[in-house]
Amino acid sequence: MDDDAAKANLYNYLKHEREALVSKLDGLSEYDVRRPLTVTGTNLLGLVKHLATWEARYLGEVFQRPFPEPLPRWDSEAERLADMWATGQESRNDIIDRYRRVWDHSDATVAALRLDSTGRVAWWEDAEVPLFNVLVHLLAETSRHAGHSDILREQLDGAVGTDAEAMADQQHDQAFWAQRRELIEAAARSAG
Repeated sequence: MDDDAAKANLYNYLKHEREALVSKLDGLSEYDVRRPLTVTGTNLLGLVKHLATWEARYLGEVFQRPFPEPLPRWDSEAERLADMWATGQESRNDIIDRYRRVWDHSDATVAALRLDSTGRVAWWEDAEVPLFNVLVHLLAETSRHAGHSDILREQLDGAVGTDAEAMADQQHDQAFWAQRRELIEAAARSAG
């Protein structure tokens, strides 16, 4: 596989995961996309905001192509954690639109660089890293958070799938899932 094909393949997977993550907000109230669903406060809109911040960093600052909008500092704990939730003044549309602007910026960076082009990642002990490694890292990070969003959305309303269409076209009803959960619970109890 040549570099252009490898870059396109990695980047197409990243694009798919981005869309899957954003689709998890479809059809939910403002409260449900913002409310903390784990002990640490993880929430759907916060995952989008977090990924927008870090993709802007990795495919911006790292390659000396800074995203033109302000980003919270990565070296300040208070500011770094601020990207994990939305304030009351930040709308869902503002955060999603910002993420989409980050995508456009990232698209330009990826198009302009070769896979072996290097950038400096200050938060990785100032390591010099090729675009290939950054794309793999972003794909892994975005996939990880898309997986979190799958679980959070299922927890909210039982919707499953990788996009809004799949979530709307559920293959099983609530009774099916209740029976399946009981079966799994019984297996867990018998093993314990």
